[in-house]
Amino acid sequence: MHTAAPASTSDFAPPTPVARVAWAAAMAGVVALSNWLVQYPINDWLTWGAFSYPIAFLVTDVCNRCHGPRHARVIAVWGFVVGVGLSLWLASPRIAAASGTAFLVAQLLDVAIFNRLRRASWWKAPLLGSLAASVIDTAIFFSLAFAGTGVPWVTLALGDLVAKFAMAGLLLAPYRALVRRLAAPTPSGPDRENVTQ
Repeated sequence: MHTAAPASTSDFAPPTPVARVAWAAAMAGVVALSNWLVQYPINDWLTWGAFSYPIAFLVTDVCNRCHGPRHARVIAVWGFVVGVGLSLWLASPRIAAASGTAFLVAQLLDVAIFNRLRRASWWKAPLLGSLAASVIDTAIFFSLAFAGTGVPWVTLALGDLVAKFAMAGLLLAPYRALVRRLAAPTPSGPDRENVTQ
């Protein structure tokens, strides 16, 4: 594992205007869909949102790998703004507020961890960043959205977290495929060895 400092923003090509819109739209769509799906339990331990929400970390991680942490944070903020707006339409205000808070904190944590580990083996940054961010996201979201409502939110949160951990592992394959397709590293870029490994 490399111990060098995280890459600087000058090491990455910025996304095109069309790509910026695509990244933000992907993020907003995942957040809005998840806020709607979280209202539908599969059983006492799990909601459908547990399977869609981890895709937000996939979007952030691929953007981070391709365009660097600054652009990943920008996409997270745009996804937050648009996602909360859509969530207010698709879900209750309380769920939208809880989702927005949890989303922003977790996404920024994921970006920071990913950037710290970006020079390690290709799977470490997306996996460890997603796992840590999932814990924070789940704790914030379920406590703010459901505490005091009679919903068994602790049980749902535990089931949600297990599903997010499983999804973090399953999404490594699409992460690697997307990075190989979208990344355009320069010969001196910090991620050149990680794209093809």
